[in-house]
Amino acid sequence: MTAEPKPTLYERLGGVYAIASVVDEFIDRIMADPRLNANPRVDAAHHRVPPPGFKYLVTEMVCWATGGPQRYTGRSMREAHAHLAITAAEWDAFVADFLATLDKFGVHGSERDELLAILGSTRDDIVVG
Repeated sequence: MTAEPKPTLYERLGGVYAIASVVDEFIDRIMADPRLNANPRVDAAHHRVPPPGFKYLVTEMVCWATGGPQRYTGRSMREAHAHLAITAAEWDAFVADFLATLDKFGVHGSERDELLAILGSTRDDIVVG
């Protein structure tokens, strides 16, 4: 007998609808976070980018990064964030918002760890200095 293949992170998270629900909450949270909006470049970007489009691209990216069938069509993390001058402290606030969102949706254990690893892999492309 052959062993059943392990479900992808995408499948373990519940697929596109569950991921989109978490992203919706997360984007609302970061768009209103005064720690992030204290950076005038980030604040300007939050007012320039329509939230539904931003949520769509982040959902697409998370689905792709977790093994879903979606293909990310947005800009690279480096290209999308280079002009924002995001600091390590702002990154930490962003991660705190991410963790709070995962807590709200009950995402724990290996799924949480895997999502944090995916997020962490983007840090060098987003944070300056």
